[in-house]
Amino acid sequence: MSLGQIRNWVFDMDGTLTVAVHDFAAIRVALGIPPEDDILTHLAALPAEQAAAKHAWLLEHERDLAVASTAADGAVALVRELAGRGCRLGILTRNARELAHVTLEAIGLADCFPVEHILGRDEAAPKPSPDGLLKIADAWGVATSEMVMVGDYRFDLDCGRAAGTRTVLVNLPDNPWPELADWHAADCRALQGMLG
Repeated sequence: MSLGQIRNWVFDMDGTLTVAVHDFAAIRVALGIPPEDDILTHLAALPAEQAAAKHAWLLEHERDLAVASTAADGAVALVRELAGRGCRLGILTRNARELAHVTLEAIGLADCFPVEHILGRDEAAPKPSPDGLLKIADAWGVATSEMVMVGDYRFDLDCGRAAGTRTVLVNLPDNPWPELADWHAADCRALQGMLG
């Protein structure tokens, strides 16, 4: 199947449709998380009260970033073309669903993604778990093999592989995970050019 034949597209948000602005090292410092730990995994292992306070801080920090989001190079044109072709579009993010919507509003794409097709860390187990993609496939009534997961990081590709979708790596000049990506595009503009 060529990229242009795929009708079911799921995008990561931050760093994929937007210019990456999260300073994960600074977030770890602010939350007292060891440098080598995954933020969401670390928070999930904390006692409930401690986790709640840190999640609240994280949500407010991410809200500020969401409001100020800028679209990644070519992202708006890519999504608009896919929408124009009648493709189904979803978001699977490790961010919160409400902030994904704020981000989409900020970059002018909120009308392309129905809220029920946006899954965040509270609607599905965070990537690299395939949980979110499996839920979207179920909601859309399609086989995961008929979907593509587009992202800028290994977790996005691992998630797609585990769910059985095709995978696209974007917004990196080189592909450090060739065994995980079916396609690689330097940016969303290049990806749009690959649709044929």
